Amino acid sequence: MDMLRVVGTNVKRIRESKNLSQGELAHIAGLQRSYIGDVERGHRNLTLESLGLIATALEIHPGILLFENAFPQRSQI
Repeated sequence: MDMLRVVGTNVKRIRESKNLSQGELAHIAGLQRSYIGDVERGHRNLTLESLGLIATALEIHPGILLFENAFPQRSQI
């Protein structure tokens, strides 16, 4: 299991379900838009602090981001 891809996929699915752009999520979390993009593509080894900032911005528990298939694709909602 590639944890960076799991986290990135979950961030993207949850962000899209809340109709947020990468820029909006970045602004709320206090991060750069490019950082969010890197996370979503699984290209960023994020810190626990950043994971917490993103989870808080998405209004979810950070642990949810760590589980594969924790959040279904839109077609499965």
